[in-house]
Amino acid sequence: MRKFIGAILFLFCMFADNAGAQVNKQYFVWVGRDMVMDSRYREAIETLNILLRADPDAYEGYFWRGIAKYHLDDLLGAERDFTLTLAKNPVYTNAYQFRALTRSRLGNYDDAMKDFDEAIELRPDYPAPYYSRGVTNILTGRYREAVDDFNMYMRFNQRDADAYANRGTAYLHLQDTVAAYEDFGRAIRTNREYPRGYLERGSLYMEQGRYDEALADFDTAVRCDTSYIPAYFSRAMAYYRKHNLQAALADFDRVLELDPTSSVTYFNRALVRTETGDYNRALEDYDQVAAYSPGNVIVYYNRAGLRFRLGELQGALEDYDRAIELYPDFANAYLGRASVKYLLRDSEGAERDRSVAERKIAEYRARLEGESEVSFADTSRQFDKLLSFDTQLSDGPVRNTATGTNERITLRPSYGFTLRSDAEPGRGLILHPGEAEAEEFIASLGDASVVFGCEGSDMAAAALVRKDEAVSADIAANGSRWQAYFMRGMTQALLKQYTNAVGALSTAITLSPRNPFLYIARSAVQAEMTDFISSMNNGYSRISPESDRSARMRDAARTYDYDEAISDLNKAAKLNPNLPCIYYNRGNLFALSGRFPEAFEEYSHAIALDPGLAEAYFNRGLVQIYMKDTRKGLLDISKAGELGIGEAYDLLRLYSAAGMPNDTDN
Repeated sequence: MRKFIGAILFLFCMFADNAGAQVNKQYFVWVGRDMVMDSRYREAIETLNILLRADPDAYEGYFWRGIAKYHLDDLLGAERDFTLTLAKNPVYTNAYQFRALTRSRLGNYDDAMKDFDEAIELRPDYPAPYYSRGVTNILTGRYREAVDDFNMYMRFNQRDADAYANRGTAYLHLQDTVAAYEDFGRAIRTNREYPRGYLERGSLYMEQGRYDEALADFDTAVRCDTSYIPAYFSRAMAYYRKHNLQAALADFDRVLELDPTSSVTYFNRALVRTETGDYNRALEDYDQVAAYSPGNVIVYYNRAGLRFRLGELQGALEDYDRAIELYPDFANAYLGRASVKYLLRDSEGAERDRSVAERKIAEYRARLEGESEVSFADTSRQFDKLLSFDTQLSDGPVRNTATGTNERITLRPSYGFTLRSDAEPGRGLILHPGEAEAEEFIASLGDASVVFGCEGSDMAAAALVRKDEAVSADIAANGSRWQAYFMRGMTQALLKQYTNAVGALSTAITLSPRNPFLYIARSAVQAEMTDFISSMNNGYSRISPESDRSARMRDAARTYDYDEAISDLNKAAKLNPNLPCIYYNRGNLFALSGRFPEAFEEYSHAIALDPGLAEAYFNRGLVQIYMKDTRKGLLDISKAGELGIGEAYDLLRLYSAAGMPNDTDN
C-alpha cells in the first residue's frame, strides 16, 4: 500500500501545476471515497492526506477523511475534519449531518441538534437528518420531538424498519404502549427478517408479564440473526422469569461466547449460578465483573457475601473493605464486615462496624421522607436482582475489548541508531527535518546495515557477534576512526554490553566532539541501560520491555535516573538545535521520569520543528491523558493516527467504547 501511495503522490506532483490539476484532485477524492466505501479507512486517510497537503482547500478531502475517522472511532478527529469541511464550504449539508452524528456520539447533544437544524434548513427535502435527529431526541429524552422527526422521515421513506422501531421506542417512553406495539409490528411487517422488531416487541411483552409471547419473539429474533446478542440476553431474562434457570444460563453463556467482555452478563450469570448453588463458578463470574468494573460497589458486596458463604473469610473481609471504600455510607457492608470480623475473633472491630452501621441506618431513616432513591444504608434492600442489558457496570479504567485485559498505554519508542539486515537506502518523497542530516551521518559510516528511526534491530545474535568481531578488528587496525568506535557502540549495545557500548561511543565523541548524532546515540544507550537495570532491580523482567516502560510511566512516584541520557541530548541540542528527534527523545525521558509538564513542552518543541512527526503527537497525547487533559490528549492521538500510526485508532476505539471525555477530566 505504501508503494501505491508513493506512486500516486509522484504522479500528483508531476501534474499538479498544469491545467489538469483539478482532475487529479478529484481523482484523489474519488480514490479516498472508494476506500471508505470499501472499509479501507486507514488507507483512505493516507490517500486523502496527499490531496490535502497539495490542496488545503479541498473540502471533500476533509469530509471523507472525517468519515474514515468516524468509522475508526476517532470521534474527536472526525469532528475536527467535518468542521474544516464547513470552514471551506459552509453549505455542505452532509458535513452538518455527520458532524451532528459525531457530536451526538460524543454526548454534545446541544451542538448536535444545532447541526441537524442547519442541515434541515439547507435541505428540508433531505430525509437523513430527520432520522438522525429523531435518534438524538430519544437519547436526550425528548420523545415527542422524536416522534415528530420520524413522522417527517417516513414521508420520504415508509419502508424503513429501523424508523418504525425507533418511533415505537419513543412512544414507549411516552407511555403510549398501543402505538409502540403497532410500530414494532410495522417494523416486523416491513421486514420479516429484522431481528430488532421482534426484540422490541418481545421486550414490551416482558414488561407486561406476557413471558410466553416474549419468548416466542426472542426465539424468532435469534433465528433471524444467530449472533444477535440482545436477543439472547433478553431471552435469558425471560427464561429466568419463567424459573427455567438452566435455559437462562445457556443463553448467558451464548452472550459471553459472542462478547467475552460483557460485565453485566457475568454479573447476571453469577446471580443465577448462586441461585442454583453453583457457588464456585458464581465466584469466578464475580471475579470477571470486578476486573471489568473495579469501581462498582455492588460487585464487591455480592462477592463478599458469596465468599462468606464459602468460608473464605479473608477474601470476604477484603471485599467488604473495598465496598466501604467505594461507598462509605454502605450500612449493609458494615454489617457484613462485622459478621466476618466476629468469626475472625476481632470482636472490637466487629462491634465498631455494627455501631457505624446502626448510626448510618438511623441517619437514613431520619431523612427517609422525600428520599428519591433507596439508600445503600437501607438494610431491607436486596442487591441480587438481575440487571437489564443497558445497565452500565463498566466504570473503571479503559480496557482492551479484544483481549479483556487492562489496556497498557505505551510510549512510542525514541529515535536512535540500530543495525538491521533489511536496511534499505534512500528517502521518501516527503523528507522530515533532520532526515537529510541523519542520512549524511549514516553515509559517512560506510555500513549499509545502520538505520536511524524508532524501529528495533532484526539481526540474529550470531550475526551481531560476527559484526562485533569485525568492528573490533577494524579498531585494532585503525584506532583513530570515530566511525569504528560508533559501530562498536552499536554492536555492544545490541549484545546488551551497555558499559562497553557507552565506553566505545565516548571514545567516538572524543574523536569527533562536534557531531550531535554521537551524543544522540550515546543518550539512547544510556537510557536503554537504565531501563535494563531497572527491570532487573524491580522484577519487571517477567513482562515485556514495552509493558515495563508503560508500568514505570504510570508510577510517577518512582524515580529513574535518566540524567546522563538527558545531558547528552542537551549537548546535541546545542550542536544542532533544529533536530526534532532530540526534543522528542528528551520528552520520552521526561515522561518516563514522571515529569509530564516538561515532557509536554519537549514534544511540542519537536512538533513545532516537524509538524509531521507522528510519534511526537502520539506521546504528547498520552502525556496529556496522564495529566487528566484527556480530550486534548485524544486530539493528539487522532493526529498521530492521521499521520500513519495505526495503534492510535486502537486506543481511540477503547476510549470510544468506554465513553468519550468532556472538555477536561479535571
